This record gives sequence, structure tokens and C-alpha cells, in this order.
Amino acid sequence: MSLQNQIAELLDRGVSEIHIRKDLEEKLRSGKKLRVKLGIDPSGSDLTLGHAVVLRKMRQFQDYGHHVILLFGTFTGKIGDPTGKSQTRKPMTDEEIAKNMATYIEQAGTILDVSKIEVVKNGDWLKDMTFENVLRLAGSFTVQQMLHRDMFCERMKKVQEINLVEFLYPLMQGYDSVAIKADLELGGTDQTFNLLAGRQIMKAHGMEPQNILTVPILEGLDGKEKMSKSLGNYIALLDSPRDMFGKTMSIPDHLILRYFVLATTVPLEEIKKISTLLKDGENPRNVKARLAREIVSLYHGESVAKTAEEEFNRMFQEKGKPDDMMKITLKNAGHTVLDLVIKSKLVESNSEARRLIQQGAVRIDDEKVEKLEEKVPVQKKMIILQVGKRKFCRIVFSK
Repeated sequence: MSLQNQIAELLDRGVSEIHIRKDLEEKLRSGKKLRVKLGIDPSGSDLTLGHAVVLRKMRQFQDYGHHVILLFGTFTGKIGDPTGKSQTRKPMTDEEIAKNMATYIEQAGTILDVSKIEVVKNGDWLKDMTFENVLRLAGSFTVQQMLHRDMFCERMKKVQEINLVEFLYPLMQGYDSVAIKADLELGGTDQTFNLLAGRQIMKAHGMEPQNILTVPILEGLDGKEKMSKSLGNYIALLDSPRDMFGKTMSIPDHLILRYFVLATTVPLEEIKKISTLLKDGENPRNVKARLAREIVSLYHGESVAKTAEEEFNRMFQEKGKPDDMMKITLKNAGHTVLDLVIKSKLVESNSEARRLIQQGAVRIDDEKVEKLEEKVPVQKKMIILQVGKRKFCRIVFSK
């Protein structure tokens, strides 16, 4: 691929904004190997297809020989970034951060070549800053500049609190770029303010300011909100092939092309043809099946994707059940539906079990159950418990 085509791939596909594009293009044409930074606050245990959008952009830079740096916010994670939030986020403990970080490298490795990345933690330099250092850092910004942040403006209109500590968050993230001498920082559009703070703080330290490249926010399965584990509208990078395929098939039709661009490696020219097919009346379900195959193939391989599609068709067109259904054995003691859902471990918490039962998302032997305390008849020797559309458990009762 020619250098010009490389630059176009890096700066055009799946990109929202670039600061400053002309400057970044000149650096890429010069052949300079850039130090490319991506910061992640380990606020959860799962990375999703939403995270994958920026990770895939980072992989492109990696493939073209640039030095990529994955920065974990072990210090900033304790503070909590208010980005996209209407109120202060609850800070995390050291234990929570360590637990969440444990699987991040493994998950990022489904996209990045982890043997060629530099991993750093901002706690290594932020925790040792003196109060004098903090004051000097704070002097890089004015209160008026901070209040221009969209989220802070919204909070003020709604008379919601803004913690002074939150003003320091973009300063800390900006200083990270000073510490690692970043040439380019990647992030979602919800991070634009923090990324721009990095440019200003680098200038204040007499450094050439980093360029910034932001990627779009990928909507979740509901088609409205940002993909998020807390909202339950996500596809995790470590989801099983069956779940990944089934979840993709559930996205709203209007997101099909957006997912092709942001969540697959299908060439843009081919996506244009897919768009034309949809406009000409092609069944969106068929196109969505292609999308699901592409996504599952990226993380599990083509043969596994084909098997996942076959199983999906059998389960939802022929109303079948998965062959590799989980099986547990319980003593027959007149269990309630709530007991069974919790003991099956098809959900992550008791509250989720309650919510799903009350929403009618739980079935026993294909019969919907909505009462938490409804008991399974003691004469039953075996049942098939279904939670949602894709989770099954065979429960055998012993005496």
C-alpha cells in the first residue's frame, strides 16, 4: 500500500476529528515513527465493541510501524472522569482497579499485537506529585476554560454539583502526555476536552503539543445509548461466538452500516455496495447476518463464525436449543424461580435476576415466568431454564 493510501486509511475511516490534521499528515509523510497514546481508566472488567473502535485505529498505527502506548489510569481511575455523566462518578479503590486491569491486556490482545506495545500506569508519576506541582499544573488553565466543558455547562443549568476534584481530571490526563512524550493521542469524541487539555499542558511545559484523533462513539444494542456494560447494551470482546452473533443480530437496522464501518475490517468500497443493496430492498436480516459473521470472525475465526450462524438459525428459526447447554444438578427442594436463575449463574447479580424475571425474560421449559417466588413443582426431574434469548441451562434435580 502506498504511503498516501496508508495516510488515508489512518485518517479517514472511522475518524471524527483530527487536531491538527495538516500537521499530522506532514509528520506521517516524513516517515517519523510516532508515539501514539491511548488512555484507559479500568472502570469495568469487560472491553466491548465500543472500546474496539479506538483499539482498531490504534492497531492500524501499529501495523504501519508506529510506537503505541497503552496507558492505564491507575491514579485517575481513583478520581473518576465525569465524561458523559450527569453526576460525579464514584471513585474506585486500588483493589477494584487491580481486579479490572487483570483482563484488559488479554482483551486488548484480541486486536493489538501486545508483544509490540508499551504499557504504562499513570500512578507511577501522578502519585508522587507535590502540592506545588499540582498548583503549577492547575495554573495551565482558567476556571472559565473548565466551565466551557459541555458536561459542566449542563450540570450548572440543572443545578447539579461539580466537584472541584473533577476540574483536575483533564489536567492529570493532559500531564500523562507530558510524562510519556506523546506525539498523538487517540480517544472517543467524549474525550475531546481532556485530549485538548493535553495539548495545552504540553505547551506549558515547552513541548511540541500532541496531535489528537477522535473516533465516533458506537451505540449499543438499543440503538440509542453509548455501548456500556452498566446499560446492558453491549457486545463484549470476550463474548462467546454464540452470544456475539446473536447480539449482533439484535441491533436496530439503522445501525447496520455504522457497525460495518466501525466494528469490522470490510473495505469501504464493499460497504458502499452493501448500502446500495439495502436501498434497493435487500432484507436487512440477511445483511445483518453478514455483519455478525464478520464480527465473530474477527475474534473467533471464520469457521467458528459459520458454526455460530448455523446454531443461531437453528435456535431462532427452528426454535431449537444449543447443543452445548450448561448443565447443573440441584437437590429437589421446591426451588423458586429466583433461586434457579441465581444458582444457574446465567446472570451476574441477584438484582439482575430479579429484573429479568419481572420483565418476562425468563422461561422454564419454554413457559414464561414472571413471579420471583413461583416454585418449580417438586415432581420435576429436569427443566430447561432460559434467560433472555441466548442463555440456557439444563437443571437436573436429584433426591
